[in-house]
Amino acid sequence: MGQAERRVREVAPAEVARATSPTIWEYPSHGDGSQGAATSRRDAVTRFAADRPLGVAPATALDYRELARRRLPRQLFDYVDGGAYDEATMRTNVADLGEVLLRQVVMRDVSVRDPAVEVLGQRLALPIVLAPVGLAGMLAQRAEVQAARAAEKAGIRFIESTVSICPIEEVAKATKNPPWFQLYVMRDRGFAEDLMARAQAVGSPVLVLTIDLAVVGARHRDTRNAVVGKPSSWAKARRALDLLSHPRWIANVPIGGRPLTFGNLEKAVPDASSPTAFRDWVDSQFDPSVTWKDIEWVRENWNGRLVVKGVLDPDDARRAAEVGVDGVVVSNHGGRQLDAVPSTARALPDVVDAVGDEVEVLADGGVRTGLDVVKMVAMGARAVLIGRAWAWAVAARGEAGVRHVLGVMKADIDTALGLTGQTSVADLDRSALYRAGQPVAQS
Repeated sequence: MGQAERRVREVAPAEVARATSPTIWEYPSHGDGSQGAATSRRDAVTRFAADRPLGVAPATALDYRELARRRLPRQLFDYVDGGAYDEATMRTNVADLGEVLLRQVVMRDVSVRDPAVEVLGQRLALPIVLAPVGLAGMLAQRAEVQAARAAEKAGIRFIESTVSICPIEEVAKATKNPPWFQLYVMRDRGFAEDLMARAQAVGSPVLVLTIDLAVVGARHRDTRNAVVGKPSSWAKARRALDLLSHPRWIANVPIGGRPLTFGNLEKAVPDASSPTAFRDWVDSQFDPSVTWKDIEWVRENWNGRLVVKGVLDPDDARRAAEVGVDGVVVSNHGGRQLDAVPSTARALPDVVDAVGDEVEVLADGGVRTGLDVVKMVAMGARAVLIGRAWAWAVAARGEAGVRHVLGVMKADIDTALGLTGQTSVADLDRSALYRAGQPVAQS
């Protein structure tokens, strides 16, 4: 099979997704066929573009994705890179955000541009927060610590995952600003209460409660890599070969990054000695009986800011506001839960319109550049959580990689402000965007 044919097969699913799913954000149509011609040219360039070279240096988050793909065992790369089912929502997260157009405005005084925002009572140098990424410490040596340090140097915040390799105490000790903490509503409420107490003990100011995991979506890449289920002896041997074929990763992570346990869960499963040993306990803890009434229980055990993550529907957002949360994260879990749900770019404006004056709205999903961040903020998000972008970067080059990606995004944001005639991220609104070829009117 030739290179061109391989490329066609690789991009075909994304092209099918674009062709079969409507988008709310459209390119201007001039009625002369130019829109269709432009789309055809773009697809042709995508179809026959060469692989990313990376012979000299990475320039974008997607370059770090390629580096991570080369450096990680396949089973780990697919875990962080993949989505649920056919990954349609994961793709449309990126595609729909790409269809949002910035409104370029010239001849305005933009000599001073401020990318800082205030989010949940904290001032951030950029409207970016590093999202919780489970198992991140399997990607690089003590990866959560490296990412938290990079976030602090960039003037933003890091969210520690319940299923991080590094415990929250280790991350907090490595930084001056305590991390935010992400929690699942667990069946074992006593252990969840202990986790909240540990987060408060290190000074964590924000609890991010993930609420879209009543059940776990099927992630077919994990099945193909025999990461889930009961693998056969042959499958275990193939997995071992996958690991052994990456000696640099072995030296850096399994040897140099020990202990490889879920640091926040060691008390719950004291006999476990590896992430695999924790799996059954973690899977058993997702609670499908959780309702909005459980927010009262969380409030009884948490005295800081409370955010719920995993809201897509405006009615759910209104209910979140009614029960008294401080913020909602518009999120489909990066396309890792229920496939064929709306992209974040599609869902965000309606959620903002429903509750924007009552709670702070954040968002994640499909963000790869600083331009994407500006689009999300202009649609109404106070700040944007990025996950895969920092996970790829830390896997490729550790703290330096995360710092570089954040630096590139900062430069993107600065450019976008200047060329949309804006002087402050905090003042961005939908007037900085086009919709269906026309500027978005403000109500």
